[in-house]
Amino acid sequence: MSDVAIYTPDSAMGSPAKMVRGLLRDVSRSWHLAWRLAKRDISAQYRQSFLGYLWAFIMPIANTVVWIMLNRSGVVRIADTAIPYPVYVFTGTMVWQMLVEAVQSPLQQVAMSRSFLTKLNFPREALIVSGLLKQVFSLIVKFVILVPAVILLGVSPDWHLVLAPFALLVTVLAGSSVGLLISPIGMLYNDVGRVIPLLAQFFMYITPVVFAVPGSGFMAQVFRWNPATPLVLTSRAWLTGADTPAFVPFLVVATVAILLLFIGGLLYRLALPILIERLSS
Repeated sequence: MSDVAIYTPDSAMGSPAKMVRGLLRDVSRSWHLAWRLAKRDISAQYRQSFLGYLWAFIMPIANTVVWIMLNRSGVVRIADTAIPYPVYVFTGTMVWQMLVEAVQSPLQQVAMSRSFLTKLNFPREALIVSGLLKQVFSLIVKFVILVPAVILLGVSPDWHLVLAPFALLVTVLAGSSVGLLISPIGMLYNDVGRVIPLLAQFFMYITPVVFAVPGSGFMAQVFRWNPATPLVLTSRAWLTGADTPAFVPFLVVATVAILLLFIGGLLYRLALPILIERLSS
């Protein structure tokens, strides 16, 4: 007979050491289930789409074309970039898309599983691990697309290209950590999921996705203090062989992202019994 789990508001309480051990144990136990869930979702996603993997770069290409037209027509004046502007905006858009999708992933995983989350006893961490596996798969697809696209656009990557997957992985982990922190609130209020794309659109314009970092002034400070800036700059630099202008901030963001991912996992574990009780009522 399988174990029966009874969730109450006090279910997740305990010593910090006990919570950490429980988190690590359940993450380890959830890998097989997470892999099956990720494989199922990926297969369903592309099996039901006529364009399939093309959707991974249709939006970045569309965004690139729009900004190239705005720049050349003079409607928007964009400062000179170290690499050709089409490569600049295409790589920036692709990296930004990975970051936003990673932020949305934990909440989407929990939302899709809401119906059986209150009925079945399984390691709830499998949902988060499954979302991470799906984001890693998406990263691989986008990387395979990015490299030949950059070369076709006239830029020759150098040896830093072997580091680019690491930068993209850090970007995914950073986005996932933010998404994991807000997922408990998002389970209670659907507004959270709706506001993420709006905020992402705003933050894109203060991140070097389509605009270069200003040389001076207030907006230059805004760009530099934006934690997404070193993620985009470093990923783009390693993909295109350009100089790496924000390597130290990138390492800082990477360290904080891993720490927040761990904290988010603990908060998720702490909040989930209470959320399950509320969803069941």
